[in-house]
Amino acid sequence: MLLESIKVVNVILRFLLELIGLTVYGYWGYKMGMTAIMRWGFAAGIPFMIAVVWGLFGSPKAIFQLSGLPLLLLEICIFLLPVALLINLGKVQIAWFYGIIVIVNRTLMNVWEQ
Repeated sequence: MLLESIKVVNVILRFLLELIGLTVYGYWGYKMGMTAIMRWGFAAGIPFMIAVVWGLFGSPKAIFQLSGLPLLLLEICIFLLPVALLINLGKVQIAWFYGIIVIVNRTLMNVWEQ
């Protein structure tokens, strides 16, 4: 019973990590824009494009379901690229914290076949 509850929390955590990752993409995009239009365009556009790619290829209900190495590579890009972006923005401690949680979450998902 406790293990099943922990598994549910792990799936919820995965969704939260997706949202946090999208937020990081948007924040980074905003910071990289040179003009107000570019800032807001990047802040909305980059997370939107990432969400579309994830929805098409990586999510559990993806239209084009990937598996194995291609899925792992996509997950690395989607979930761990925000670590590099946070480091680029000078948020090193947040980057480490987020990265460790992503790796632990993915490891547990693999172990529990979620």
